[in-house]
Amino acid sequence: MENTTLLDVRSVHKGFARPDGSEYVVLDGVDLTLREGEIVGLLGRSGSGKSTLLRLIAGLSRPGGGQVTCLGRPVDGPPEGVAMVFQSFALFPWLTVLANVEIGLEAQGIARDERRRRALDAIDLIGLDGFESAYPRELSGGMRQRVGFARALVVHPEILLMDEPFSALDVLTAETLRTDFLDLWGEGQLPIKGVILVTHNIEEAVLMCDRILIFGSNPGHILREIAVALPQPRDRLDPDFRALVEAIYVEMTARRPTDTLSSRAERFPGTGIGSALPEVSTNLMAGLLELVDAKPYDGKADLPDIAAALRLEVDDLFPVAETLQMLRFAEFSGGDIRLSPEGRRFAGLDTDDRKALFARHLMTYVPLAGHIRRVLDERPNHSARWDRFAEELEDHMSPGRADETLKAVVGWGRYAEAFAYDDNTKLLSLEDPD
Repeated sequence: MENTTLLDVRSVHKGFARPDGSEYVVLDGVDLTLREGEIVGLLGRSGSGKSTLLRLIAGLSRPGGGQVTCLGRPVDGPPEGVAMVFQSFALFPWLTVLANVEIGLEAQGIARDERRRRALDAIDLIGLDGFESAYPRELSGGMRQRVGFARALVVHPEILLMDEPFSALDVLTAETLRTDFLDLWGEGQLPIKGVILVTHNIEEAVLMCDRILIFGSNPGHILREIAVALPQPRDRLDPDFRALVEAIYVEMTARRPTDTLSSRAERFPGTGIGSALPEVSTNLMAGLLELVDAKPYDGKADLPDIAAALRLEVDDLFPVAETLQMLRFAEFSGGDIRLSPEGRRFAGLDTDDRKALFARHLMTYVPLAGHIRRVLDERPNHSARWDRFAEELEDHMSPGRADETLKAVVGWGRYAEAFAYDDNTKLLSLEDPD
């Protein structure tokens, strides 16, 4: 018999108004179903709308189109039977562990004795018995996140929404907390019937989820659904586990003309400033080029291997690899990164020659950098205010993305000595920063 449907998302669209009156679309045409007994993962890079979708499910925001149905009722505000665990611990520092866990029940008007009993049960369940009177400042990060779980579980939700709940923790603490959660889930000790997990950690998704929805960007949409048929508990060293991780890397790096940074830049001739860019440091780019150029990789590496070796997640590794691809220092597809001849040459050069090579690629392949340089060249004083370019970018993207994009290109331009920037005066110029 088919399991009960707990959550149904149909053709959801979400956008925000731009200053010019057009719409910045965050999600478009998203369908999702959560059935009883499932953990469903939403996996994708930053900016693909995963957390926005979670807010729509939680009733904290409303879709511009489509419908969200939760436990058989349309969502038009925070629905009953749903609780959320956040990336940040989000605890009240002036309240004890017990009071932090009780606060949701107090808001529901639960009697004092009943909420105390339920709070103590939840604290015991998640392994913090003995710390009821402790304040958040006395707890480690892992213990504070356990309080976050207890606060969500104490209201006896049927659906638990988790927004990257382990990403703020160190590797060992996160692994312990994942394992404890899966043990409680597998033993049926949790009151919840289904889980939605937002993550950008591929191994975490394979470790925890029954189904994984891979999100693409611009706008956020579901690229593919992957069923995880591996039995629990799962072993990261199992060849089937590794094969599934590799398959997801391949899926997320598959060539899609509307998804790659290089093709996005090429879609905007002239200034090319319609393309949002990640703020990737030149140190990270140089480090990845050096690593892949060296033995045992000799210019080509498997991305899962690189991620494991450097302990990098999708949001850390993919922007670096994609930026190198945009600059034509590497090719990034099929789960692999392969350095171009120029990328390998960069790895072997000294600092000054690296800067010169980087400058040529920056001016050739990043239209916004070339646009900034042209403006500075053409002005009599060879300078322009930051806001002049930020406002131009905001015609194409949100102010936050515009700021991130401009910071990225200015950082790359300063490294390449293509132009200078003074943060005190907010001026870009052709002057020597020294």
